[in-house]
Amino acid sequence: MPRPESGAGSRGWRALPSGIWVMGFVSLLMDASSEMIFSLFPVFMVSVLGASMMTVGLIEGIAEGTAAILKVFSGTLSDYLGRRKMLMVLGYGLSAISKPLFPLASSIYLVFTARFVDRLGKGIREAPRDALIADMTGPGLRGSAYGLRQALDSVGALLGPLLAVAFMMLYEDRIRSVMWLAVVPAVLSVMLLAYVRESRRASSPNGAMLSIMDVRRLPLRYWMVVLLGAAFTLARFSEAFLVLRAQSVGLGIAYIPLVMVAMNVCYSMAAYPAGAAADRLSPRVLLLGGLALLIAADILLALVPSLLFAGAALWGLHMALTKGLLSKLVADTVPADLRGTGFGIFDLVSGVVLLLASVIAGFLWSRFGAPFTFLAGAGFAAVAASGLLFFPVLEKN
Repeated sequence: MPRPESGAGSRGWRALPSGIWVMGFVSLLMDASSEMIFSLFPVFMVSVLGASMMTVGLIEGIAEGTAAILKVFSGTLSDYLGRRKMLMVLGYGLSAISKPLFPLASSIYLVFTARFVDRLGKGIREAPRDALIADMTGPGLRGSAYGLRQALDSVGALLGPLLAVAFMMLYEDRIRSVMWLAVVPAVLSVMLLAYVRESRRASSPNGAMLSIMDVRRLPLRYWMVVLLGAAFTLARFSEAFLVLRAQSVGLGIAYIPLVMVAMNVCYSMAAYPAGAAADRLSPRVLLLGGLALLIAADILLALVPSLLFAGAALWGLHMALTKGLLSKLVADTVPADLRGTGFGIFDLVSGVVLLLASVIAGFLWSRFGAPFTFLAGAGFAAVAASGLLFFPVLEKN
């Protein structure tokens, strides 16, 4: 494996370490499994189990919030141990174990348990994984590395709904049967982790246990990136509401996952070019472009139901422009021995805000309807864009 912090040297995907590719395909398989379930999950809760829109928003928010809280602990633990892979194996393993619980569920309580365990796994694995990507790459390649991983992740998110549509047709809309099939790629994802090679690195100084005092070593520029990530999360609530919007405009249940397909086609195609651009261009320009795309997506989803798929596609482009770039900004602004902690805190703040955003979206949907919910999202994005024009820490290093 190339030494951490290697220079940019030759650019492009060929210059990326093999471990980045392996982690990308691990994400691809797990996301394919998850999206086979979650492209049908909101409809399953509402139509099969009789949950309300508010319940959907609450479950999504609590699950994601729990994952975010765990990222702080797992990220800090990976810094302390100087080992990140074993936490990734534990996290992906828990997500794989959760998959059979979804088709077995006969009540909201078991669905909540399954969703909780799945997000528990996500919370354990993501901060160590993102920190390991930074360990493997130098600053000049990090945008490309995060872009490639997210591109492969979104290919999985594209395959998942496509497989869900195909199997829903094959099994005549039997949602539980399709959910059972999602177990297979989840298991393969965990097995593939055996090919991730990690060298011992980025442990806490002198092997001492990290404490709250170490957080004080995180620079102001990092905390401003955390604030920026929170603003973006508030403007972009859970993607479950895209699926529910498809149902609300009368799309047939077997075709609802195609909304996620439209989103992830654009996400997967644009994520790596956007990540590579982040290594060269102004972060402010890319982030403003991402917010403009989100505003356009929200307006289409709110006011022009016939352009549902176009709105979903613009949502995917927004994700491509912003998610990898925010990860790069975190990696570039934290000390090497605090990378796991840095990603954990960033994800914690974003997760708490996502809980708030999802509950707000569920309330607005229940009280005022779908169009108002997406227009509110456009309003939050416009406020974030206005603040970004004056954001002080986005000049390129």
